[in-house]
Amino acid sequence: MTDLVSRLRAAGCVFAEEEAEVLTSSATSPAHLKEMLARRVAGDPLEHVVGWVGFDGGRVAVEPGVFVPRQRTAYLVELAAPLLRPGDTVLDLCCGSGALGLALARRVPGISVRASDIDPVAVACAARNLAPVGGSAVAGDLTAALPPSLERSAAVIVANVPYVPSAAVALMPPESRDHEPRGTVDGGADGLDLLRRVAALAPTWLRPGGVLFCEVSQDQAAAATVAFTAASLVAEVHHDDDRETTAVSGRWPGAAGSRRG
Repeated sequence: MTDLVSRLRAAGCVFAEEEAEVLTSSATSPAHLKEMLARRVAGDPLEHVVGWVGFDGGRVAVEPGVFVPRQRTAYLVELAAPLLRPGDTVLDLCCGSGALGLALARRVPGISVRASDIDPVAVACAARNLAPVGGSAVAGDLTAALPPSLERSAAVIVANVPYVPSAAVALMPPESRDHEPRGTVDGGADGLDLLRRVAALAPTWLRPGGVLFCEVSQDQAAAATVAFTAASLVAEVHHDDDRETTAVSGRWPGAAGSRRG
């Protein structure tokens, strides 16, 4: 273990001890451990090397080419879960691995999770993660591939939209910059291109009183609130000091049968 930690630390892994434990617990043989160590030292994300990430108290399968959910994003789960009851519908847009929908289904058994992502690789990963909780995933641009029967039905929409401004992508850690599709992090000039699109379509898919949740940076909160308000959502900003995480929620107050978009 000491040699493993030393090699990880020499490669620049800040949490070398923790990573060594994850690698060791995931290895099926000494040869497998050696192979995983070589990949990690070469710069592959730990989560892609071992094939999973711990998220909101459970494991989520990930694979090369799929966005790795960040620990801070579990804040969206904590905000959304208290609003849900068994039988409710959750839409997980820009779902990536399906981590948000999966975590909500684990917290509130009996909900229906329908996920969507534009990347077929991510959709295949999400479908595998969601299958044990009865959820599903489809490939499409935001809600384009979802059946019209889901309109005005969602109690919650979670959308882990990319929100890094294009000019800041080059400053991201190499694990993300070099190993995750740019579209999973690049949110356009001010980082909010996808958020505005999701906000605009949310009233078509939320039931009256349903809520949309998105993660943003703290300095984007004001602009995100404007986008939610422009979509007739009742916006609220949430912040978690411990994780330095900011989220914006938007409640659709529309009457039954009303829609936009």
